[in-house]
Amino acid sequence: MSRLIADPSRPLSRLRLDTPLDSLRRLALAVPQVRVTRRGLQVVLGLFWLLDGVLQLQPFMLRASFARELLAPVGDGQPQFVAGPVHWAANLVAAHPVAWDVPFGIIQLALGVGMLVPRTARLTLAASLPWAIGVWWLGEGLSGLASGNASFLSGAPGSVTLYALLALAAWPWLGRSDVPPVRWLPFAWATLWVGAAVLQVLPMNNTGADVAGAVTANGSPSGMAGFEKSFAGWITHHGTLVVVVLGAGYALIGLAALHRRTIAVGTAGGLLLALAIWVIAQNFGTLYTGQATDPNTAPLVMLMAVALLAAYARPREAADRVWHRA
Repeated sequence: MSRLIADPSRPLSRLRLDTPLDSLRRLALAVPQVRVTRRGLQVVLGLFWLLDGVLQLQPFMLRASFARELLAPVGDGQPQFVAGPVHWAANLVAAHPVAWDVPFGIIQLALGVGMLVPRTARLTLAASLPWAIGVWWLGEGLSGLASGNASFLSGAPGSVTLYALLALAAWPWLGRSDVPPVRWLPFAWATLWVGAAVLQVLPMNNTGADVAGAVTANGSPSGMAGFEKSFAGWITHHGTLVVVVLGAGYALIGLAALHRRTIAVGTAGGLLLALAIWVIAQNFGTLYTGQATDPNTAPLVMLMAVALLAAYARPREAADRVWHRA
């Protein structure tokens, strides 16, 4: 809702309206003192990998049920080039869960530690790329993209794809890590959100029931179960409106990053929407269940948003200088 902003230096007749766009602009400019560098991204990525390593060593992951209940289902209904390798990997892990899962966890912990140490960050970033590709294919089943039912709400295009993207964005420039992320990050942001819009209008995602199913697919904490059930019911009864708003919103958030005048508003809107998705649809990455392997995609999208906002919020001349230099 709009509200009136009173300026003591102005007469009441000249009070101006504070619109939602104004609120987004203020959010965008709330981080002018934050300086996000490639080294900063390396550190945050390292913390994410450490979290993933810890999650991989949860008791549930050390049992055959991890492979049967989490790994194998991601291959169901997928084309054979996805389903075959996923089911092969799931059977392999189910036969010797501890022997496979402990090294998985150690590798992810090692990636995290390696990114936190400046001398090993570059090598670790490089090592994380093939690992992310392998996990995306064998552990996430390409996040369901090949089946046509992937949804941004439930975690497409997959957490490890964003790990890999951010690893490239954090790659040292001429041996330096104290420079901003790569110049193509706004284009990656645009591709991510426009891609989300395309996924939303595909036949398996374009009804209210599809959106409601995506919202409730990850379960919900007990305190939010009632709200999510009611919200899913409302979505089901207003399906066309919800799909149109989501698709258009995704596209606008992505396209806004392609112009300096709109990047702040679009990125701030994307940050807020990603936060809402993480809470309502992704249910905090289900970290509270003991069966989560990562915090899901929304926190990584928020990290991208902060990187873009921090670069935008500087004085224009300085921002142009650092973006062009990098």
